[in-house]
Amino acid sequence: MNQDELKTLVGQAALQYVVPGEIVGVGTGSTVNKFIDALATMKDRIRGAVSSSNASTERLKALGIPVFDSNEVGQISVYIDGADEIDNQGFMIKGGGAALTREKIVAAQSSQFVCIADESKLVDVLGRFPVPVEVIPMATQRLLRQFAGMGGTARVRLKDGRPLVTDNGQHILDVKGLQISDPLRFESEINQWPGVVTVGVFAHQKAAVCLLGTTGGVKILEF
Repeated sequence: MNQDELKTLVGQAALQYVVPGEIVGVGTGSTVNKFIDALATMKDRIRGAVSSSNASTERLKALGIPVFDSNEVGQISVYIDGADEIDNQGFMIKGGGAALTREKIVAAQSSQFVCIADESKLVDVLGRFPVPVEVIPMATQRLLRQFAGMGGTARVRLKDGRPLVTDNGQHILDVKGLQISDPLRFESEINQWPGVVTVGVFAHQKAAVCLLGTTGGVKILEF
């Protein structure tokens, strides 16, 4: 199976974690799009969804799935999202789709985080994928220097030649050259830097389960 087929496989497998009659937390990205398509097949058995991005909201609504504001609901039973990297403890790098802050908000509101990914995303140490960091634009140059002091190379993410603007109206730095051996400490430290909205290391909101798409089928990792 190719990567697209593996994404479809795990997107469909995630349906088993959706609780009938409740609201499901929905992430962002190409793998999540496969889950949203699968979720449409049981849309009459759920109340709706809380979405982590405008893009996912549009896709959900187009398929007839009601979308609630996170402030309108209480605890969510499950949050289903992809990852750019995940290690063997369930710690992740996320934010390739620029929705990391809202993803953390919905993840924090959910009782269980189910990660859906293909086997290429499983790593021993986080950092091969550039670490996304959502930042307030006026802090950009200072934050570039701070990451350089850690041995990383940070660049502003561009779209059509201009800084990409997130759903929150901020910018994204992508940081290469880091090996994150202590994700909890790293996340806590970077989140304290003035000007950082959030860093795309998900350690405090780690995955409880990962549905990993492999050529032999879906492998379930529990953390």
